[in-house]
Amino acid sequence: QLSGNKVRKLEFLLADAVAKQHDCVITIGGVQSNHARATAVAATYLGLPCHLILRNSRSLVDGDPGLVGNLLVERLVGATIHQVSKEEYASIGATRLGAALTQQLTQQGLKPYYIPVGGSSALGCWGYLQAAAEIAQQQAELGQQFDVLASACGSSGTTAGLALGAKLAGLGAEVHAYAVCDDPEYFYDEIDGLLQELGWAGAGARQLFTAHNAKGLGYAISCEEELKTVQEVALATGVLLDPVYSGKALHALLADMRADPEQWRGKKVLFVHTGGLLGMYDKVQQLQPLVEGLGRSHRMDVSAAMKL
Repeated sequence: QLSGNKVRKLEFLLADAVAKQHDCVITIGGVQSNHARATAVAATYLGLPCHLILRNSRSLVDGDPGLVGNLLVERLVGATIHQVSKEEYASIGATRLGAALTQQLTQQGLKPYYIPVGGSSALGCWGYLQAAAEIAQQQAELGQQFDVLASACGSSGTTAGLALGAKLAGLGAEVHAYAVCDDPEYFYDEIDGLLQELGWAGAGARQLFTAHNAKGLGYAISCEEELKTVQEVALATGVLLDPVYSGKALHALLADMRADPEQWRGKKVLFVHTGGLLGMYDKVQQLQPLVEGLGRSHRMDVSAAMKL
């Protein structure tokens, strides 16, 4: 329940919350946000009540959010859910929604600590600055040199930390970010802002990594081809890719390799899995026919066993 790339960011963010003596935590995201679930669990470990602002469909926002996927964990650990519609989220924005709830809780005598979408602040980026240093150390220990680092990009923090971290650690690897929402230009601009907040005065985002469009039909909307990639990887390796982030990113990476094999030939690629397994449960209806198609479920004939 405490897994995925957000945990690296939360290590720094929640340490800051505790050091500054905050008594509760607020964060924001989609109704199946992996970050929201990780924040709720980590905050509970620390004894901090957690408030989650979650965007949901207009037709569902006034009802109970249910217990599918990440919601089950969030609600079991006692997080308070504040639902907003996707339209409200788009028109008001995450920052203002967070500020409004912060003000409300402050008026109640609390001292909330606000964590932005995905934990993607300058402080949160340190989680993947550290990860890049760990990759450098592990490469040295294993005698392995990667030519490419690739991962999903959804709220910028992981990519910002990984790209700058690769530069600082002297990895010498290309960094490829597969955008599962918005477009590459948006992420270049966002990450330039994070780099500025970190005090980095060197190369800009466009020089540190290459962004690719991997959102397909849209954020958290899976097409059959993407889910087939998720299934094929699971069957071949036992590794489960979530459909919202790593599944989309690896699907797009493999498509790039097929489209331009010469660009990738001979390169050793490290794909950074960013977690999010619980989001799989939101795709059960789409996954059902793919799994049934394997023909690996049947009624066992127990007649022979009865004769033993």
